[in-house]
Amino acid sequence: RTYQVPRPFDHMTVFENVLVSVHQGAGLTGREAWGRADEVLQRTGLIEQVNLPAGRLALLQRKRLEVARAWATDPKLLLLDEVAGGLTTPEVSELVELVKQVHQSGVAIVWIEHVVQALTSTVDRLLCLAGGRIVADGNPAEVMVDPEVRELYLGGSLETELEPGSDADKGTGAQGEES
Repeated sequence: RTYQVPRPFDHMTVFENVLVSVHQGAGLTGREAWGRADEVLQRTGLIEQVNLPAGRLALLQRKRLEVARAWATDPKLLLLDEVAGGLTTPEVSELVELVKQVHQSGVAIVWIEHVVQALTSTVDRLLCLAGGRIVADGNPAEVMVDPEVRELYLGGSLETELEPGSDADKGTGAQGEES
């Protein structure tokens, strides 16, 4: 499982954080544990930060570490809890590639996320919930055009086009006058 807000052991190194997960989650010890930790750090792109205290990592690297710690436990199923939250668009793209890599390794993933682009570019099945009930369930393209989903999460129709010269075209909209 990953957390919405990364929770590494800040005072421990990146390597030690992953090693704890390997030992406690996968039950490995000694050289086997070190080997698994090294493998996960290589695959998650954190190998160059192994000796840094986890508390010194930037947000994307902390999120990578969350995924690495979870992946190090050798899970069959991984729950991602809004792991893309707070990242820039390029960072989300990097994270999506990491999640795809985890999935390609044979791990099933349940991903709770508000960053829709992360989900739609990654998942095979999208389940949309509102008020504790299933609103839509299917492939991402179908779910994203569902009228109820659009109304609840996207504020209505997506087919509104910008007219040249309109406030939306100028980027002013609800922000007020252009300076």
